[in-house]
Amino acid sequence: MIIVQKCESMKCYQCSTDEDPEGRDLCGAYETFDETAHIPVDCFQDEAVTPGTFCVKVTKQSPRMFIWDSRWRTVIRRCSSVTETGVTNMCNWGLDPNGVYWEECYCTSDGCNSAPDSRTSSLFIVSCAAVLSVIALLRFV
Repeated sequence: MIIVQKCESMKCYQCSTDEDPEGRDLCGAYETFDETAHIPVDCFQDEAVTPGTFCVKVTKQSPRMFIWDSRWRTVIRRCSSVTETGVTNMCNWGLDPNGVYWEECYCTSDGCNSAPDSRTSSLFIVSCAAVLSVIALLRFV
């Protein structure tokens, strides 16, 4: 007797603003991500940039006055198999030492990395935390 177990693989959107053609925003860094222009890839097939069991969306944004008083933003959507915290179905965010805001959102349903990120609320929280840190430092000076 042969037992065959059906195994469903994860399908995630896969793109990067670094790979967008000049003047186009196909990965949704500045405009709404267009799901109809992309097909989710099977995370265990050759077309997946990285194999994985869940999806990830990574957003990075520069601080103001970084490049001619404007901001840049990058977005990467792909399959993933490792998270920094080991937790999926949530977003992690923070600031790099050079002031670049980052957010990584992990999810476990097909095509779930098409969702907009929580940039607005997270950026507000990060900004408040930065202001409070400066105030606390000034008190000790």
